[in-house]
Amino acid sequence: MVSAFDRIVVEVSDAEAAAAEMAVLLAAESSPGKRGGRLMPLGNTCLELLPGEVDSARITGLCLRGTADAATRSLPDSIRFSDGSETDALRSLGASISPLLVDHVVLQTRSAERCIALYRDQLGIRLALDQEVPKWGGRMLFFRAGKMTLEVIANADTGPEPPNFWGIAFQCADINAEHARLNAAGVALSEIRDGRKPGTRVATIKSHCLELPTLLIEPAPR
Repeated sequence: MVSAFDRIVVEVSDAEAAAAEMAVLLAAESSPGKRGGRLMPLGNTCLELLPGEVDSARITGLCLRGTADAATRSLPDSIRFSDGSETDALRSLGASISPLLVDHVVLQTRSAERCIALYRDQLGIRLALDQEVPKWGGRMLFFRAGKMTLEVIANADTGPEPPNFWGIAFQCADINAEHARLNAAGVALSEIRDGRKPGTRVATIKSHCLELPTLLIEPAPR
């Protein structure tokens, strides 16, 4: 039913200004989108920056690539469906595409079971991992589609209700080279350190990320 995460929707106060800021981080320019928004394709998905009455940027939803049917009725407002034609057209017309990928988007929730019922059972997205990790915030679920992951952190005591998208992690092939590029471009970021997953290396992005919690990840060698 769902083949990929087609777009990550970010609501911003000024789409043009947000796109200009993100262009430095992503090393790619934006293209016009619908509703006065801007689209920023990456290797495995696309950021959709939509103007709204917000004081600060926030991830408000996911647009899933697939075909809506009876099973997808009564979805939360944060979930939409697309056939992918809009983002495919951008790529075919030679739009600027970031060399980065989206590794994962983080969703915080109070109920792991409700997320499983929605993403796995109703939408058919593969639940790649389900584990209890108290030191990282609670129960962690990893839903995988189209080379991107939705990482859910569920805590029955402190998790938000309704669920809340929290942050984003970008993936690069060579974090040393990417760290040097970002430094040269004026992006503030932490030093490179070992990631939580064995073999990964990460750096925290501190500017040009719309003040969203943002991480840069080099995956573990295969």
